[in-house]
Amino acid sequence: MKVVFLDKVHPVLAEELTANGYECIDATAVSNDELPDVITDAVGIVVRSRLKISSSFLASAKNLKFVARSGAGIENIDEEYCRLHNILIFNAPEGNRTAVAEHALGMLLALFNHLSKGNEEVRRGIWDREGNRGIEISGKTVGIIGCGNNGGKFAQLLTGFDCQILAYDKYKSNFGTERIQEATMQEIFEKADIVSFHIPQTEETIQLANSSFFQHFKKPIYVINLSRGTIVNLSDLWEAIEQKKVLGACLDVLETENKAFENDFKNQELSSALQQLLNSEKVLFSPHVGGWTHESYYKLSKVLAEKILSHFSMK
Repeated sequence: MKVVFLDKVHPVLAEELTANGYECIDATAVSNDELPDVITDAVGIVVRSRLKISSSFLASAKNLKFVARSGAGIENIDEEYCRLHNILIFNAPEGNRTAVAEHALGMLLALFNHLSKGNEEVRRGIWDREGNRGIEISGKTVGIIGCGNNGGKFAQLLTGFDCQILAYDKYKSNFGTERIQEATMQEIFEKADIVSFHIPQTEETIQLANSSFFQHFKKPIYVINLSRGTIVNLSDLWEAIEQKKVLGACLDVLETENKAFENDFKNQELSSALQQLLNSEKVLFSPHVGGWTHESYYKLSKVLAEKILSHFSMK
């Protein structure tokens, strides 16, 4: 029973599978062109975001029983092919939800308190207290779009602040608590001061945060995106910032990322909007590391091991 690892993940996954009788094959150094031959007799493949797991690729593995995605999003896997061929897809949003939630909160606090700007200025001998006066989360209304593992954990962290928490999830109901209010999008449009995205990339979420979306808000807002870069249209975001519909943004992901979630600014022509955003003190960036802590690296693999073995234990 062979499981082929296409991407590097924490070794605990291979260790636990091996201990349960699986043969684990490291194919992380194999070229993409050669991979179809490597997975021919595999019962499982382990992926992150190295390549698109298309129907033609999956068809090479005649005995495939599962695809394990070390992460939350599965948009790089052909779900329809897997469904038709009884191939289970395992992902691990439980493994990095704490990392994502803490990163979102950290970015928001850093933006509100000008920590990046203040740090740079002090290192240059500039002591500007008034120019770095912060604002508080307390008293604000936070609208969370998507209240699954990541959004739910972010909401939980926010309960430690004196703020109102509104959560909207198109596919869930009756998830509200004493501190987290289940809301409609209309309520978020009317009340939110801060909006945070925690939704997967699907046909209906791509470019969701566009000009029309920003115009729906009754008040100027702050935007947080730690989900997928394609959800926020950068040109429309910059336009909303210029119009003061958006007061600031925390972006861990960008629509310019390639399928491996990488950006190479040196070798691409940047759009005018992205250039403006990169030069703006109203925007805080990080390189798609919201769910990528030392702890989550282990937990992602541990969660996958538990899910795989609960379905396909050989003992």
